[in-house]
Amino acid sequence: MREALSSERDGRTRLLEVTESVDVGEPGRPPAESATSGATQTTDASDPASDTPPGRSGTGFLLEAVTGSAVVLCLAASLLHVLLVFLHVAPPNAVSQHYNSQINRWIYPLFEQSWRLFAPDPESVTRQISARTMHTAPDGTQEITDWFDLTAVDDSAVEHNFFPSHTTQNMLRRAWTSYLELHGSDDQPHSERAVMIQKYLRNIAVGRVTEQGHSTFEVIQLRVITRPIAAPGAARSADGTAPVPPGETRYLPWWEAGPDEN
Repeated sequence: MREALSSERDGRTRLLEVTESVDVGEPGRPPAESATSGATQTTDASDPASDTPPGRSGTGFLLEAVTGSAVVLCLAASLLHVLLVFLHVAPPNAVSQHYNSQINRWIYPLFEQSWRLFAPDPESVTRQISARTMHTAPDGTQEITDWFDLTAVDDSAVEHNFFPSHTTQNMLRRAWTSYLELHGSDDQPHSERAVMIQKYLRNIAVGRVTEQGHSTFEVIQLRVITRPIAAPGAARSADGTAPVPPGETRYLPWWEAGPDEN
């Protein structure tokens, strides 16, 4: 009896082993279907298209890459600009002196700064810049206009204006200070930048005079009157006004103004 029971158990065990070795697929799925599913999965894993995330095409991925690269370049250019401007306005140091030529090429003329970090340089003089023009008539006679005050036009545009433009406040003034730094007292340009600043100052004057409706002219001349600003607490006259300190007058050469400039 015991031998019969033992033989029956051995038979059931062998039957279960045979069944497990044949049915290796998912429960309830025939062996053939399981094998087919495995082959499909193997094929999908080797398909290169399966590497692309769902919902993203090759064109979309390329567009994202180009956009990302553009953002990185813009950030790098912005950081470089901030660094170079900082070195320009900061007090002289070893880095700014070593890379002075590279910094100047980046700053001038588009990003020129009229201030200094940690070292303010307030104006100590006032400048009155005037212009006059000359026209040669067909009979050879020369007609010279009276002096036209360019500085007064800027001052009137700034006065009582809560939001004066940067152009009105600084364009003419900065053009003259740059000219003064590069030309000295002989009015002769000694570098390409000096020539550029000379043309820049001339074009500003030609444009301002033309805006005021002046007649046709061939040449233009500038006059600059420089007066020091009186120190605080300086003596005043009987009517309470500060005396006007003596000024220095400088006449620039006559510059040609071509037909495309007036």
